[in-house]
Amino acid sequence: MSQSLGTRDVYGDVLVRLGQQNPDIVVLDADLSCSTRTEKFARAFPDRFFNIGIAEQDMIATAAGLAAFGKIPFVSTFAVFATGRAWDQIRQSLCYSMQNVKIVATHAGVTVGEDSATHQANEDIALMRSLPNMNIIVPADGIETEKVLEYLVNDKSPVYVRLSRCKFPVVLGSDYTFQKGKAALLEDGSDATVIAIGVMVSRALKASEILKSEGISVRVLNMSTLKPIDQQAILAAARETGCIVTAEEHSIIGGLGSAVAEVISEQCPVPLKRIGLNDSFGVSGDAEKLLTHYGLTAEAVVKAVREIVARKKRN
Repeated sequence: MSQSLGTRDVYGDVLVRLGQQNPDIVVLDADLSCSTRTEKFARAFPDRFFNIGIAEQDMIATAAGLAAFGKIPFVSTFAVFATGRAWDQIRQSLCYSMQNVKIVATHAGVTVGEDSATHQANEDIALMRSLPNMNIIVPADGIETEKVLEYLVNDKSPVYVRLSRCKFPVVLGSDYTFQKGKAALLEDGSDATVIAIGVMVSRALKASEILKSEGISVRVLNMSTLKPIDQQAILAAARETGCIVTAEEHSIIGGLGSAVAEVISEQCPVPLKRIGLNDSFGVSGDAEKLLTHYGLTAEAVVKAVREIVARKKRN
């Protein structure tokens, strides 16, 4: 995990390559193309790029119209605006109508940093999970971001892809194959399972190394597809390791932890510990310091696994 990549940087580069291969791809942005990196596509294909301005609702409705006529719209802005300001248009124009629109939102979570709580989307997954027909993907690194984008060109459903502002470690090999709805086993183990998404995947792997030195064997799953979620992998983890920790840069309400809890509570109840934001807004500050402030660290994962393994033994 020596190399770090920015998922939004990868997005901008891959979008241009995909645009060269497929003339039906169009890109829409809400006056943030420099930050979302869609400006690269705008320079390469000015007649297929649309800056809608600070009008996210119009951007989604326009994208739905383009999709209805066979185009493949990629729509980008900050996650807090993409999901919050345009939720009604996403529900009515994309999900209800099953339009082939890809919402690729950047600057999600507290790692937006100094832009403060107003720009930190910590509820966006919860908002998108509640919508029928919506697919949700949170890549673990730059490699998976590239594979997801390549996959989406041929996927016909509405999709929400969550990217970050900051760079974080590469955890997957260049030969990695993305499969929508399938978790990736990154580390096998027998005492507990850590299910992580996004920036927390590298931290879960670091935690597993620490715990291994203590004699605790941990399975690590990258659950990059939040919806449809890989129930089979979750239930196998519950049955074979007996306890689960979830780790996400998002509220523990309505995100990964909630999705995993829904699966195991109905089909295979085991001890569960959720790591994420505890029903609070973010604050302004350096991205790495904010992750530490909110307990989104490898050390926090280690502590949670120790606690959950102890609970399992007591039960």
